[in-house]
Formats: sequence, C-alpha cells, structure tokens
Amino acid sequence: MLQIGPASKLAGVSVQSVQNYIMLGLLRPAAVTPGGRRLFDRHAIERIKLIHKMNHSGYTLRAIRELFIERFGTP
Repeated sequence: MLQIGPASKLAGVSVQSVQNYIMLGLLRPAAVTPGGRRLFDRHAIERIKLIHKMNHSGYTLRAIRELFIERFGTP
C-alpha cells in the first residue's frame, strides 16, 4: 500500500491528477489511515494508469467515468 505521492509516481502521473480522479469519482483509495492518509494498492495504480491512458487517447474524464459505470457498475 502506497500513499498518494509514491502511487502517482509509480503510475506516471502527478499527485494533482490522482486527486482529480478521486474528486471526479473515477478512483477510490484502497484504504484510509486513521490520520486520513489515502493508501493505494496495485489495483488502484493500474486503474490510475488506465484512466491516464484513456484520457490521453481522447476520452474525456466524464466519458471514462460513464464507461466505468456501464462496465463495472461503479466509477
């Protein structure tokens, strides 16, 4: 489990991008510490990579969210 900084670095995006994905409902932390720190597992990191790749392929973040809802039932 990684905090947002190391997780974003591993995924190849900025911390701000990860925060934006969370705010838009595209991503949820795998866990939150008692102190409020968000933690991400390898599945979350793969999802960050997928969101980033789709966004840079021309999909809007709104379209990605809608696709996730259609495919997985949740963003």
